[in-house]
Amino acid sequence: MAVTLRQAALGPLTGITASAPDGALVGVIGEDDGGARTLLRLIGGLEQPSSGAVEASLPRRWLGPDGPLNLAPAGTLALEHSLALRDALVRARALTGLERLRRAGATIFLLTHEQELLRGVADEIWWIDGGRLVLKGDPADVLERYNRHVAARLREWAATISQPLAPSLRRGDGRAELVRLETLDAEGRPAWVFESGAGMAVRVTVRFHREVADPVIGILIRTRIGFEVYGTNTELERLRLGPCRAGDTIAVTFAFACQLCPQEYTLTAASHDPDGVWHDWLEEALSFRVTDARPTAGVANLHARVSFERRQADPLQVR
Repeated sequence: MAVTLRQAALGPLTGITASAPDGALVGVIGEDDGGARTLLRLIGGLEQPSSGAVEASLPRRWLGPDGPLNLAPAGTLALEHSLALRDALVRARALTGLERLRRAGATIFLLTHEQELLRGVADEIWWIDGGRLVLKGDPADVLERYNRHVAARLREWAATISQPLAPSLRRGDGRAELVRLETLDAEGRPAWVFESGAGMAVRVTVRFHREVADPVIGILIRTRIGFEVYGTNTELERLRLGPCRAGDTIAVTFAFACQLCPQEYTLTAASHDPDGVWHDWLEEALSFRVTDARPTAGVANLHARVSFERRQADPLQVR
């Protein structure tokens, strides 16, 4: 029988119609309030739908995050974050047990936020959001679309949160003051979460307290562990700002494509003389985050285009 849902509804679930075959391990993803947990409880027989129907091979079993890992033979098994709190040895044993159950014909549903785990064990993934089944299918495809959705939601949320300047170190002779440091999206709106490859800008606003003949304003991007990723300044970009008098204010904007790998970065900014004497230096004054739909390694995200060609072996040369 495997598992079949016909317009199954309960709580946040608005009516799901889907099926999974015998001998399949189905990963389930989604936000905690979107209905994924309710789906696992219906499939595991812990709760009954308020409307519609759920059919599953017997015996059915639901395992939660805290209880014992009962991996005795079953027709249907629903694991709700059941591996999240387990140590490495218990997890390895549990995954071996799940594979044995799957090979014996059990249908297994695994709800987890651990994407690497799903990539390694899931035959397919169901994405539950807003009480409905948004997408089901190949793990790589579903996870990429889900991550794109999460990144967009994160950027929307981040747009409502402002970051105060919080430098780890501030130094300079006081002839100028960095009064504002901002990270902006491609439309010039304040933002601190960016999609890899999208447009980004850093705006540095400097107020001069004394006359400076030839000020240089620059930025430096580092990883959280201090690796220098990219730095530039107005002198390198051949942009002359001076002379500036006391009371003058200058806002310099550095715009570029955010070709960085997903992780968190810090931003340092400074105003100084061409010979390096600082007016004001803000060390790691802001942080920003880069997201992407797919994982990448390193710091620079080169967005490679991959192709291949196959050459067939000559059958006369194959022995």
